[in-house]
Amino acid sequence: MIGLGSHQTHSCTSSLAVLLFAGVAVAPAAQSAEADTRSNFFDDPFFQVSSGLRNCPTPLGPFYSPAEVRSQLHGRLERGTSCWLAGRCKDSNAYRYDKAIAPEVRKALDGVPGIRRSSVWVTVQRRWVYLQGCVPTRDLARRLERAAKAVRDVETVVPDLMTGTRGKPAYPLKEQDKE
Repeated sequence: MIGLGSHQTHSCTSSLAVLLFAGVAVAPAAQSAEADTRSNFFDDPFFQVSSGLRNCPTPLGPFYSPAEVRSQLHGRLERGTSCWLAGRCKDSNAYRYDKAIAPEVRKALDGVPGIRRSSVWVTVQRRWVYLQGCVPTRDLARRLERAAKAVRDVETVVPDLMTGTRGKPAYPLKEQDKE
């Protein structure tokens, strides 16, 4: 066994202290930079169907920071297979339906009279359709929800739609629209 002299031990301890301090000092900056780098890591379908209401707050959509991706991995795996285990899906992963569902939802929503007078975004995740944005009337929101729900393989529709453009939306916002 090779021993370290007292000078070498002090030098190693000092170096370790400097590295630890540097890591603590850099960590908040790294976490901040990480939060700013969002991506659609899971490749969830996300698209805008209409843009007729100006000043409608833009939803964040399925864009996650690296930390959020890490925290969601297990849950997404579990939720993806639970549909199959419960006998509600033929495929063993509910997220595999999303890319086929998305164009059908777009087509269904495009066919709803009045859609062009709204600003609506769609996210599809594990057979769930999230409608986010602004509509001129509650009636239009209900018709959009029904149209999306009628699409084959859609399990649930979450209508996060505001009437008009005033107020705080129920959905997370894209960074530039945050107050």
